[in-house]
Amino acid sequence: MAGGLGTRLKTVVSDLPKSLAPVAGKPFLSHLLQFAKKEGIQKFIFALGYKSEQIVSFAEENLPFGTYSFSIEAQPLGTGGAIYKAAEHVTGDLAIVLNADTFFGVDFTDLAILHEELQAECTLALKPMQDFDRYGVVEIDANKMVTGFSEKKHRERGLINGGVYALRVESFLKKKFPNLFSFEKDYLEKEYQQKKIYGMRSDAYFIDIGMPADYQRAQKELIQHIH
Repeated sequence: MAGGLGTRLKTVVSDLPKSLAPVAGKPFLSHLLQFAKKEGIQKFIFALGYKSEQIVSFAEENLPFGTYSFSIEAQPLGTGGAIYKAAEHVTGDLAIVLNADTFFGVDFTDLAILHEELQAECTLALKPMQDFDRYGVVEIDANKMVTGFSEKKHRERGLINGGVYALRVESFLKKKFPNLFSFEKDYLEKEYQQKKIYGMRSDAYFIDIGMPADYQRAQKELIQHIH
């Protein structure tokens, strides 16, 4: 998911899509791809919009031919529309969805195994956080089933959506959505009541480079957690 405008980061990185913002000497996307390959991912589908030509060039220069494809939005489709369009490129019924402005070092194999065991439509990787107000909270029960989503407000502790998903592609593509929709609001927050959305808690390292302060923090921290 690399089509965002990156408006919050423009004060720091103005001429690049935020997924290509330099972190520890390399584009952030390079770190994400390195981790994903280490986790066994062999094919990449880039959901693109803003400054897509720069990410196309990056992929063509850094990935072997035949291991990537592009889903390019002519106009913004929202997070849901972007995933839906990209999902049409998937071969097979399982996709791992990543946000290109966050790193969450979850074990993709564990996520995929849990997803299959539970026969979930979507399994979210959830990060435990303390003393925060930037994120909404995801609630799960003892069986890991998502039971609710709460809006952003200050909390002492809670599980946040870490922006990594295991998605059952066939059932997702069968659903009816508008062209432009939010994956979080129009899919996750509506479909969880059908008891097919689950969450996997992970204490792995998490950082969102969308905010300038965290982007600066990533320069020092990310390299320690990704290699």
